[in-house]
Amino acid sequence: MIVAQRKPFDEIMDMLKGYKKVLNVGCGTCVAVCLAGGEKEVTVLNTELDMARKLKDDPIEIDGITIERQCDREYLAELDAKVDAYEAVVSMACGVGVQFLAERFPQIPVFPMVDTSGLAANQAVGWYEERCRSCNQCVLGMTGGICPVTMCAKGLYNGPCGGTNQGSCEINMDQPCAWYMIYERLERQGRLDNILELHKPVEWLDQTPRTLIQPGYKKIDPEDMV
Repeated sequence: MIVAQRKPFDEIMDMLKGYKKVLNVGCGTCVAVCLAGGEKEVTVLNTELDMARKLKDDPIEIDGITIERQCDREYLAELDAKVDAYEAVVSMACGVGVQFLAERFPQIPVFPMVDTSGLAANQAVGWYEERCRSCNQCVLGMTGGICPVTMCAKGLYNGPCGGTNQGSCEINMDQPCAWYMIYERLERQGRLDNILELHKPVEWLDQTPRTLIQPGYKKIDPEDMV
């Protein structure tokens, strides 16, 4: 799932400086699960902003609404009749949701209220670990299900660097060395030969804007998506 955390309150206050009437849009999926941007978090932030602005003798009228998903245009449609009544819109969704809002309502400023941390696994309530960076060149089948892009500080594809230290990463002794874990996993599975297979330099496809279309949908007209 996508994990996010709320931006520092001072940063939020600075973004909304000068705006008197604002709509706060929450998202009912990922950010709601990680307690960053669901209905409850919208209410909490709105209350904090209301109080803080009153203390500065600069009141703000801020309303809240939480939709099912901000990364899906069909759910944004319910906002069409609302946003023109506001000077600005703030989004508590991930970066994709913010961009979708800004794209649908280009006539009004849209501000992010959370920082998107990445794709993570839910280890416990409020405890998430990043496990995937959407690199589009998955090698988990070769590395025993341990991602070297995410788990290795240097994103190495062909074994550990010279800084691995008794199973720990050189940048932090509390961080396990990804390739140490990969070695142990593959050894247990009897697949250590995988480490001998060199991977060609990757294209880092996640570093540039991508359009990802499933094969069965390639004939869709982009205009139909607006």
